[in-house]
Amino acid sequence: MIEPPDASHPLVDHWIQRHQHPASFVLHMIGIPPTILGVLLVPVYLTLFSIPIFLIALAMFLGGYLLQFAGHWIEGTDPGEVILLKRRLGLPYVEFSTPRAGRVEGRGQG
Repeated sequence: MIEPPDASHPLVDHWIQRHQHPASFVLHMIGIPPTILGVLLVPVYLTLFSIPIFLIALAMFLGGYLLQFAGHWIEGTDPGEVILLKRRLGLPYVEFSTPRAGRVEGRGQG
């Protein structure tokens, strides 16, 4: 029997709400895998102490992050890591972008 899918996790719903612009979504889909692979190559580098593997891991990590930050720039929002830092510092941040109102800013809660 065909059943409707289970409700998605709230974190997934929140992530999708924060990445509404198609270009931002695509940049994240392209940028997330190399970022993760770059991190996963660290134990390989540490085991083999290979400079080429280190450079590949670093390029994958930074390149993937750069694509994701470009997506947030297009979206007009702050990346999650920047939001976390701004919250801790009590600074305003832009979490969601809305088509009509422009941007919705959050206030640091301390």
